[in-house]
Amino acid sequence: MTEIIEMGKISSRGQIAIPSDIRREMDLKEGEKVLFLFEEDTLLIKKVSINTFEEITRPLREAAKKAGIKESDVPEIVHRFRAKKKK
Repeated sequence: MTEIIEMGKISSRGQIAIPSDIRREMDLKEGEKVLFLFEEDTLLIKKVSINTFEEITRPLREAAKKAGIKESDVPEIVHRFRAKKKK
């Protein structure tokens, strides 16, 4: 893997442009998705492919199946969690 070190700048809207050398190396195209992982003072950005998304969501889908949660249940669960978190 090629090591590329670039500086970026955060816009007033909180947006960051991924430097062109890095986009080229990662083969990132407009509209593709990336995953952000933040831990302590480190932010990791990973390109998400169909296979990667499958790998990431597999444990969640398996846990939902065991718990008897259907996809249609998710919006209500999210709303309940957000309301609880605001209190």
